[in-house]
Amino acid sequence: MRVILQRVTHGSVTVNGKRVGEVEQGFVALVGVTHLDTPAEATLLASKTAHLRVFEDDDGKMNRSVLQIGGGVLVISQFTLYADSRKGRRPSFTEAARPEQAEPLVDLYAARLRVEGVTRVEQGIFGANMLVEIANDGPVTILLDTAEL
Repeated sequence: MRVILQRVTHGSVTVNGKRVGEVEQGFVALVGVTHLDTPAEATLLASKTAHLRVFEDDDGKMNRSVLQIGGGVLVISQFTLYADSRKGRRPSFTEAARPEQAEPLVDLYAARLRVEGVTRVEQGIFGANMLVEIANDGPVTILLDTAEL
């Protein structure tokens, strides 16, 4: 499972002209699922997300978590995180999990963020064509991958 965390001052997601999710200071979490992922990966990444210290403290050092700043997380499913573009000019997505496996794990990741104490967790609509607006703060972008944890 992969999550790209972008520290944001604002993030939102719109589907068919309707805003379906929005956060202010916090993260936009782009979440990709592969075939071997289980609920354990979703739980691990949610804990890592909630406690990752990349927000500034009073001294300007990245020393606070999204929990400590009272921030939110906007969760967006993104199968393209498992794109393989090593051959040819068109990426292959065979490493991305099928929707029936991926959707419950993305939902579990969001649910586990709430269990960890993140009070504002918003989500896009799985499988929809989404317009995601990200005001990346810093910019700070962190890749979390269970294959590397």
